[in-house]
Amino acid sequence: MANSPHGGVLKDLHVRDEHIQAQLAEEAEKLPYITLTERQLCDLELILNGGFSPLEGFLTEAEYTSVVEGNRLPDGTLWTIPIYLDVDRAELDRVGAAAGGRVTLRDPRSDQPLAIITIADLYQVDRAREAEKVYGANDQAHPAVHYLFHSTRDTYVGGKVQAVNAPQHHDYVAIRRSPAEVRALFRKLNWTRVVAFQTRNPMHRAHRELTVRAARMRHANVLIQPVVGLTKPGDIDHFTRVRVYQAIMPKYPNGMAQLSLLPLAMRMGGPREAVWHAIIRKNFGATHFIIGRDHAGPGKNSQGNDFYGPYEAQDLVLQFRDELHIEVVPFQMLTYLPDTDEYLPANEVPAGVSTLNISGTELRRRLKTGAPIPEWFSYPEVVRILREANPPRNKQGFTVFLTGLHASGKEAIARALQVALNQEGGRSVSLLLGETIRQELSSELGYTRRERDINVARIGFVAAELTRAGAACIAAPIAPFAAARDGVRQQVAKSGGFYLVHVATPLEACIANDRAGVYRRAIAGEIKGFTGIDDVYEAPESPDLVADVTKAPISQIVHEIILLLERDGYIGDR
Repeated sequence: MANSPHGGVLKDLHVRDEHIQAQLAEEAEKLPYITLTERQLCDLELILNGGFSPLEGFLTEAEYTSVVEGNRLPDGTLWTIPIYLDVDRAELDRVGAAAGGRVTLRDPRSDQPLAIITIADLYQVDRAREAEKVYGANDQAHPAVHYLFHSTRDTYVGGKVQAVNAPQHHDYVAIRRSPAEVRALFRKLNWTRVVAFQTRNPMHRAHRELTVRAARMRHANVLIQPVVGLTKPGDIDHFTRVRVYQAIMPKYPNGMAQLSLLPLAMRMGGPREAVWHAIIRKNFGATHFIIGRDHAGPGKNSQGNDFYGPYEAQDLVLQFRDELHIEVVPFQMLTYLPDTDEYLPANEVPAGVSTLNISGTELRRRLKTGAPIPEWFSYPEVVRILREANPPRNKQGFTVFLTGLHASGKEAIARALQVALNQEGGRSVSLLLGETIRQELSSELGYTRRERDINVARIGFVAAELTRAGAACIAAPIAPFAAARDGVRQQVAKSGGFYLVHVATPLEACIANDRAGVYRRAIAGEIKGFTGIDDVYEAPESPDLVADVTKAPISQIVHEIILLLERDGYIGDR
């Protein structure tokens, strides 16, 4: 039979509140509301469906303090990660939030009312203390600590919630199961011993071998339960990962394994998070839980060292095993033995036996460059899915962002580069000239610093979308401010290549090239706030290329840009 929930009772609030659901739905439309963040949405979904049992709401100040300081709720129940509703004070003032008040919690995607919270208290916390106690260090190289200081709002709202609606999902609905549904599945399949496996990464042969070994060792079935809420920044998107999981499921013996998705917002909290994960799997009915090397670890700290020891998470979960009532299945990293064509835990490999492994960094390199990925590492079906989602460089998009003074020649360079890239072929090429963008996207904007930054941000948005779609984008605004240019780089770099070209033609040459006489009017005082005359141009400190049309012909400048693109594999056939 399935494991008992943490605390003894599955707190499924949808079931608890079903008899008053219509009344709650009517009330929710009349109450002031708070729109949830993405993390809060994930947390609320698992509060409502019982995944976070025994919680029935967001932590009060007393509960928060107890969890942060001692890994326990005030009644002594083990709980290691603080689950709070953080809201800006101004927003709380808008809704008139106060102890005893009721507020609707709305889905940020659809504006649908999901729950009503009865406010128990409003409180503020010592974020540095939370970072030290929960994550082990006040170091913003840790993604959860960075989130804590840069995304968490200033006031925490504690209180129990009542269920109005479950969050609606439009992807992989058939394998998004609540704890009650997973438990019902176990009963239907007559599963009595279940090993749960958590992952936020694609699965390969080693993961399949690890889970099958765990099933053999514990005479159990396997629940593959990947996280599809928030994971570590930079992780592969969940759509790609779920396609990988679906492709790998047929590799298990028939009837051994099931796939079910978990809408969890991970904190990457290492040991504490491992205990939390075990509690969640217990609520879903699992009797065993696999914890591998560096479970939920965020990687390196700001000194270049690992935040947590490789098996620190296993040690903490084992420390609490008597009250967790879920058996931990600890594993070391598996490694491949080519001579015998098998995987073994690293600590079981005989001395002197050759081994092979491909790190995550090396896998990403092979995906980007199109280098082969051997079948001993992953299944062809998995590799095909990953290659579709991570095409090689010559199939990825990129943006060339030319910045410089008016009449510096950047527009002529941009047009010539467009011709060269069209001649190269292989992808569509879009040209975003400064004046065109001003006319088509930013006609209502003036030339204050704020308005200039808005204009550049719009260019960045368009460039990022074109890059994400695999196109070549050439942008040529003045873009005088470094912060705005950096914002564009950050947007575009998420999806492909970004090259900043500073067209550093001297002001005197720009004035000479200005046949429209705009500089003359600016010098005469007829135009105010003109870049290069009475408004600043912040020259890029580290551009990818510096060009000057008084020193090199446009054809040479274009050729140098082409060489940059070829060097990095965006054009050419290697």
